[in-house]
Amino acid sequence: MAGYISELDALPDSACDAQTETRVVMLIDDEPAQSRLITAIAAREGWRTVVAGDAETAIAVLGTREGMQLSAILLDQWVPGDDACSLIAELKERRPALPILMLTTSASPLLAVEAMRAGASDYLVKPVSPDRLMEALRTVTTRETPRDELAPLTEKMSATLDFDAMIGTAPTFRTALAQAAKAARGHANSLIEGENGTGKEMLMRAMHAASPRSKDPLRIINVASIPPNSIESVLFGHEPNAFPGAFDRQIGALQHCDGGTLVLDEVDRLNVAVQQRLFEAINTGIVRPVGASHGFRVDVRLLSASNISLAQLASGGLFDKTLADKLGATKIMLPPLRDRNGDIPALTRHFLGRIGEQPGLTHLTASDSALTLLGAYDWPGNVRQLQSVLFRSAVYCEGDTLTAESFPQLSEMLGEMEANGSTAAHDGVGIMLYTEDGNLRPLEEIEADVIRLAIGHYRGRMTEVARRLGIGRSTLYRKLSDLGIDNAA
Repeated sequence: MAGYISELDALPDSACDAQTETRVVMLIDDEPAQSRLITAIAAREGWRTVVAGDAETAIAVLGTREGMQLSAILLDQWVPGDDACSLIAELKERRPALPILMLTTSASPLLAVEAMRAGASDYLVKPVSPDRLMEALRTVTTRETPRDELAPLTEKMSATLDFDAMIGTAPTFRTALAQAAKAARGHANSLIEGENGTGKEMLMRAMHAASPRSKDPLRIINVASIPPNSIESVLFGHEPNAFPGAFDRQIGALQHCDGGTLVLDEVDRLNVAVQQRLFEAINTGIVRPVGASHGFRVDVRLLSASNISLAQLASGGLFDKTLADKLGATKIMLPPLRDRNGDIPALTRHFLGRIGEQPGLTHLTASDSALTLLGAYDWPGNVRQLQSVLFRSAVYCEGDTLTAESFPQLSEMLGEMEANGSTAAHDGVGIMLYTEDGNLRPLEEIEADVIRLAIGHYRGRMTEVARRLGIGRSTLYRKLSDLGIDNAA
């Protein structure tokens, strides 16, 4: 239980805006302190919490009047232990429409697979920030977001640490990678900007791995997950008795990373006072712990990431301009997935390959119909969302191929978008011209992808496909046979 959520202060101010409609969540947890904390966090977003200390009580609550008002269940795996999946299955059998989120200290992909197959809507690895917890609750209980399909999942697979794992050939993406690779070889600070889910942290890990400091310390700090009143101590360290509760000396991240790299994710969330201190430390190379009368000279490279343009924040007086300039000695912009739609087939193959290596899952392929469907969505959650959707579909896939039918709610969403005249959907998935190592793909593979794209685009109308490709039907069918393409997918 330790280390789940340590401070209510980790909540952003926006989370204090209570919703007009009170929703009820049942928390299955036998730790009173954590139960009180989660109850208070949920209350700040308009949730009322019913606490059940064991599995029997939780099942009994479902049959009560209060239980009929539940919108979601939070289950700490610690309570039922090895029987957590059995409890999830029983809860789902009694209340099939009720979303269940499991909290656990285990990062095992096998446990994630088992929990989801048992009926869990999401799987959160502790420690999890209040933001992430409430985001997960909002996601599984918001009607506009399809449950069991597009709910963002916590990363289930360990991150790779090199540029080869950054898949894509879109010009804007390749430009970003080229900038990052060049910056990685130097020592200057770098700022990576882009929407949530575009791969900023992964890129920063790759930059550290390719840098002269790769064998030196690396520490990654998500600013948004640390209480505002603790971030100064986390970065700079503190002396004993520097403030109430500071019983021991703590070495800050900047001093810990001397000679290495410090990654600051969501750096835009730093408060003004810490921004000024950080600028001073970067400018002078001296870090002074809280409560100390002396400082330490350090050599630290800062890689920072922000979902929002720091230049825009600085122009509006919301971020220190001098710090923004220091952090952004090299500035890299990662494009959203909707702007590199042609990369979706390669990303899909890459993710399915990694997913298939996880315990409890098998290697899957994606049919032409699946790739066409995935390419038609605009992916507001970007690459991370695509991976989550593929992971979830792989969990429930009973065959060896994902088809359009593997994504029912995605199909439903796209149908609604077409009915509403939305222009968000794309007409095609694009064609990959390069392999992952930057070389051109064989002409035969490119031709096969063009034919698959045409079949999906013209919904299997082979006469139209042949006409648009400028070949005869007999030639088309011969190519289908030679290239091993299934036009029924």
